[in-house]
This record gives sequence, structure tokens and C-alpha cells, in this order.
Amino acid sequence: MAGNGGGARPGDGKGGGIPDGLLIGLLAFLLGVTLMAWTATGFAGLLAHGAWPDGVTLAETPLALRRLIAAPHDLPAAWPTTPPGELSGYGLFWGLLIGELMVFVVLTVFVMGVVTRWRAVRADRRAERTERLALLEQARREERAQRRIQQGKGRARGRRSKNEEYAYEAALPAPAPEPDAGHRTAPVPAEPVTETAPVAVVEPATQPLPATTVPVPAATAPTVPSPRTPLVLYGPAATRRTTAVEAIREAEGPVLVVTSDPSLWAETKDARAKLGPVLVYDPGHLCDTPDRLHWAPTTGCEQADRAADRATALLAPVRPQARVDAATADTAETLLRCWLHAAAVDGRPFRQVHRWAMGGNAHEAVRLLRTHPKAAPGLAGLLESALTGHPERREMAQELTIRAFGALSSVHVRDACTPNRADALALDSFATEGGSLYVVGESIETPRSGPGTMPLLTALASDVVEHGRRMAARSSDGRLDPPMTLVLDDVAAVAPLPRLPDLLRSGQTQGIATIALLRSPEQARSQWTQQLRTPSTL
Repeated sequence: MAGNGGGARPGDGKGGGIPDGLLIGLLAFLLGVTLMAWTATGFAGLLAHGAWPDGVTLAETPLALRRLIAAPHDLPAAWPTTPPGELSGYGLFWGLLIGELMVFVVLTVFVMGVVTRWRAVRADRRAERTERLALLEQARREERAQRRIQQGKGRARGRRSKNEEYAYEAALPAPAPEPDAGHRTAPVPAEPVTETAPVAVVEPATQPLPATTVPVPAATAPTVPSPRTPLVLYGPAATRRTTAVEAIREAEGPVLVVTSDPSLWAETKDARAKLGPVLVYDPGHLCDTPDRLHWAPTTGCEQADRAADRATALLAPVRPQARVDAATADTAETLLRCWLHAAAVDGRPFRQVHRWAMGGNAHEAVRLLRTHPKAAPGLAGLLESALTGHPERREMAQELTIRAFGALSSVHVRDACTPNRADALALDSFATEGGSLYVVGESIETPRSGPGTMPLLTALASDVVEHGRRMAARSSDGRLDPPMTLVLDDVAAVAPLPRLPDLLRSGQTQGIATIALLRSPEQARSQWTQQLRTPSTL
């Protein structure tokens, strides 16, 4: 009939009758009360007369309960088949019944607590077991990825032409090598620069050169230019450290320091503490301090554009440079961008992104992006197409993200990705208060096989730089005053910022002074396809 089409089906749990759970609970309660009334009557007679009363049976108890409800004081009327002399008084009976009810309630609460605690412990153990299995699977995937990389190196080299291999060098001007060599070694007092010094001044006389590009004697050459002048310096660790210390101490405004040398933080933190708060992001625990900043890479990813930038920064250390791998890298960025946005809008912790990256219910993010009111439109379909199309490419992209998150197997690193409210407030306000942020990590020359904490360091440093740019855009003159100083020591091996070339060219106009300190031009070429040029060298 027509009326049956919209009605609830039996057993579907959507009908208008009494729920099954409530019905079962009522039946269990009535059975328990019956048992307690029977035992209370028998024990009362046993205590009063020394024997169990005749006729007091479990089958007669429901009728006796019905009579007791009508006449609570008339116990013989409730049990008409029992001789009245064998029954106790109503006071002893009701006292035993109420006592049994109290014992039953206490035991019920205790059992419920034990069961709840047992379920919680079992859930924790299951989660730990799942995490261990996921870490084991991650290690296996990393081994497979490394084998694929080793097997594909020969084929990639055979396909790559010499013009593509040396495209970076071909883009340089013809007379650039000798002048750049003089420019790069001029700030290094310990190295002889007399042979390259004459070549450095062969540039056109009409173009004014900054003080750092003229190879004058070390006694008069300034180690660091004006705080608003960007600088790219190649040299050994000792020279880079001297330059970094002086730049940090001379900075007027907020400072972002990226370094692999913990002593740089130890030497300059006291001087910077007089100007503003000092924060240390050290997920590898290289610095001797208990006060470390905690930061989640999902912070701010409620905005789709910031999620895209965050994904690019997280994958920058492991992103392959070959053109044949560009599609895989783009797929990995798409997956990570959508996962970060889904976790951020739903308030999930960063470890949830890690689980999705390792293949744990990855389609849950699609559901979140499709149903959550704060999710950006279009990302659900983008993520679903990346997960369902091109299985081989998707698998390689997931291996790329797993490699980027390899450091999360360490407890220290996972703890560093779990922030509290105080950490978020300190990070948001350090720039306006003229503070200092030290991003410290190990120096890794070959991050594409084992990046360590480089993805996290790169993501945080990139986020701070973009935060400074947004502050500059909101200011009246379009720049930060006092300027923000970026001291990037060994940046290619610690936190290779994807937008560093653009930052060196245009950051000065926004009040962001960048000092990039690297070991050699080859090290820079291994991370950035564009040249690291400042406005004075363009």
C-alpha cells in the first residue's frame, strides 16, 4: 500500500516504538527486583525463625510483589500460601530488600567502571599496535622507494641531455664566474683572494656596486651590509658563523634564524632576549634547553592557499628535480594540500595527516572535504581524483609524502608537532614584539633519500616569512618597519625555502632583509633551479 512506502521497516531502529535497549533494560530491572524480593523474604524468615519459610518460591514472587505494592505492611497477605508464623515482620523484610538494592547499585557502578577502563586500555593498545604496524609499513615503503631511486638513477641520467644537466650554468652571463668568485670569497679573511681580486672589478664602471662586492682588504671590508640589504655569501662554516652572529646582533627588528649550529643560538640568545621574546624550534633536541616551541604543520591550513604553500614547503626537501618526476611531485603536493586542509577545518591533529599519508582510511579526508561547511570548494573532487586515478603515480606520490614524514617515528618530533595555546600565541606575536625565532636542525646534504626534520623546519620557516609578508601588505607603506631580518645559515642543508630566490630579489621592498649563507654555489644549485641573486647583482 501507499502508506507502507514511507513507514519505518521492522528492525531498522527508526520506528516510533520503545527502543530495544530500553525494553531489555526494563526486563532486566524487573527480574532483578523479583530476585531480590524473593531472597529478602527468605532471608528475613531465616533470620527471624531459623528456617526458610514454606511456600516462598521464585514463581510466587511476582504476585507477592504486586500485593506488597498495594499493602507494604501486610507481609502475610503477600504470601497467602505461607504460614504467617514462618514470616518475619515487614521492617526486617524491607531493610533486607533496601540493603540488597544498595549492594546491587554499588556493584553495578563498579562493574561499569571496570568495563569502561578495560575498553579504554584495549583501545589504547589497539592504537599502539596499529601505529607500530604503520611505522613498520612506512619503513618497508621507504626501503622500496630507495631501491626504486637507485634503480632509476641510471635510466634518468641516460635520458637527461647535457643541455638540461647544465641549464643552470648556461643561464649565467659569460663573465660571471670570475667576478662571482671574487665576490663570494671577499668576505672570507682566511682565504687568499688576491688572484681573483683584479677580475672582480672588470664589471662596467657605470653600475654602482655595494660595499660587499668590492674585494678590498679584510680590515676595511664590512662583514655584514646594512640590515635592509640582502646578501648571499658562500664560505666555510667559520666565516658563515661570524657573519651570522654579527647580523643577529645588529638586527633592529624581529629575526628568523635558520641554522644547524646550536652554538649560534647559545651565543646570541641573551642579547636578543633584551629586545623581545626568544623562541626555539628544535624538534631534534640539538639545543640544551627545555623551553622549545611546539608547532603543528596544520596551523593556518583552514585557508586553501596556505595549505597549498604548506604542502609545497613540506615536500621541498624530498621533491625530485627530474622533469620525468614532475607529475608524481604534483600529485604528492595535491594529496598533502587536501589532507592538511581537511585536518585543519575539522580540528584534527597533525598525526591524522600522517595516518592518511600512510594509507590509513585516506578516503575519510574526501568525506570531510565534501561535507564540512568550512571546506574549500573543489578540493574534495581534486583529492578523490588523485586517490583513484593513476594507481602507480598515486603510490609513488604517497611514498614521497611518507619519506617527508619519516622523522615522525621519533617521539621528540611527534611532540614538537603537538602545540598548545601558549605556543600558538607566542609564534603569532613574536614578530610584532621584535622577538627572535631560532629554527635549528641537522645539516643533511642528501635530503631526498632521508630528509629527517627538514620538511618541518622548511614549513615553519616558510610560514614565518609569509606571515611577515602579510604584515607588510597590511602596513600603510607596504613594508615592515623595523625590518625583519632572515639569517639563513646553511639554509640549503637545513631548511631549503622554496621561495628563497624570489625573497632575495623582492624581499627588500617589503622590509624583509635576507642573509643567505651557503657552503658553495653547487650546494645552492642542488636545491634551487633559479639563481640566488640579490637586487645589486641583477
